[in-house]
Amino acid sequence: MTLSRRQFVKGATAAGAVAATPFSINRAIAANKELRIYAWAGYITDEMLSDFKAKTGINATFTPYGTNDELMNSLRATDGTGFDIIMPTVDRVPGYVDYDLVQPLDVKRVNWDGCLESALAGSDVGGIVNGKRYFAPADWGTEAIAYNTEYAKVDPKNLSYGDLWLPENAGGVTVRGHSSLVGIGLWLEKAGKLPYPLLDSYKNEKAMRANFDVILKVAAENKASIAQFWSTENEAQGAFRTNGAVIGQTWDSTAFKLKTEGEPIAYGAPKEGALAWMEGFVIPKNANNVDSVYEFINWYYTPEAGAMFVKSTGYNSTSKGADALLPAETKQFFQDSYSEQDLANLWWWPIQEPWYVALRNEYQDRFLSA
Repeated sequence: MTLSRRQFVKGATAAGAVAATPFSINRAIAANKELRIYAWAGYITDEMLSDFKAKTGINATFTPYGTNDELMNSLRATDGTGFDIIMPTVDRVPGYVDYDLVQPLDVKRVNWDGCLESALAGSDVGGIVNGKRYFAPADWGTEAIAYNTEYAKVDPKNLSYGDLWLPENAGGVTVRGHSSLVGIGLWLEKAGKLPYPLLDSYKNEKAMRANFDVILKVAAENKASIAQFWSTENEAQGAFRTNGAVIGQTWDSTAFKLKTEGEPIAYGAPKEGALAWMEGFVIPKNANNVDSVYEFINWYYTPEAGAMFVKSTGYNSTSKGADALLPAETKQFFQDSYSEQDLANLWWWPIQEPWYVALRNEYQDRFLSA
């Protein structure tokens, strides 16, 4: 990305409140049109839907999904029909464009003044394809190390993806198949054990296979350490709650939710760099309520809506001023999880083109069945 990580984080923590946007759609028309939202499980709450309706008069329904692949497969099966707005990660957007599943945004209809400038600039790579913007940033977060402060064997000030595979943590590890391979790759790269830079894996098949052959070997050798694989938020939380996990490579939201429930869980960025991602609003090709999509995006780009989202998910909203409205424990979790060095060292997911995703899934399947 052209934007420096430090610049992005500075923007993400700025509390520049903006005036509420006047919602333009005619309320009588809005009442007869339902907005169909397809987003990650837990992202859209009844509180948010009620507030959106109160502000705009628009009825909205929410259907959840658990993974990027589930979202992609759903849209491919229906040729981009069935929903009005989706929330993919920015690195996957070019793939949706390649499959002709989404439509460009009418950028003049979006209240960009309500979005953090740093987030908008940071989404140019992936969010703009062939000169057209398809993506309005909504949130960002990380995947790093969650651990039980009572039982996991780690040095909180010197975390590494390699800590997952320490003998002391054997039998208590939870990871997601494909992203744990990337974590292992970053660990091996720092140790000088990959044939190519890890980022080259996203550029061509030769480098991808050469690197992932090495990564898969190490992953398979350590598979016995795993208590449970996860693929969704609920599964990751369940690994700690009921299935014996004491350490894992998880999303920040996993640790946040467990910690708010009183579990002795901490979260930190490994020295190789926390995996960072951004999600946002995209319009499917055959959406039938596009007017209401822009009303929803502009509603979200208010401090109040952004704060509702953060309180629900534990992720970081791109809505200006949202952070100023957050509970103290939410702010404290962020401060406890990331140092300035960690934030400057984020490892942003590169664009994952369809050929890479297919190969990635092949190596994931080999890991799961090893």
